[in-house]
Amino acid sequence: QVQLVESGGGLVQPGGSLRLSCAASGFTAEYYAIGWFRQAPGKEREGVSCLNRMDGSTYYIDSVKGRFTISRDVAKNTVYLQMNNLKPEDTGVYYCTLFATPVQELCVPPVDYWGQGTQVTVSS
Repeated sequence: QVQLVESGGGLVQPGGSLRLSCAASGFTAEYYAIGWFRQAPGKEREGVSCLNRMDGSTYYIDSVKGRFTISRDVAKNTVYLQMNNLKPEDTGVYYCTLFATPVQELCVPPVDYWGQGTQVTVSS
């Protein structure tokens, strides 16, 4: 049973920071990538940032480059998304995602496993 549990969301002012955490259990061996998708109200779910487990390479959607950083604590089996200089357009539900099969491109569906989501609201 794969379990992805997100935490760290909340309400923050524009320019503020949050760090999202995703604790993974039940499926850690041989997965290919892990990361974060988000869904804004009325918008399609999109890949925000992902980490390739095989080589450590990362992906960031253009709108968050230079502001977000994905990282992984192997010992804790946890992935983080450090979100700095947050903007209102970053608002949405953020989902931890796991890719169990080989990926041709990071942060592109299909996603094999989803967390329950954590709300991020950026508003003054």
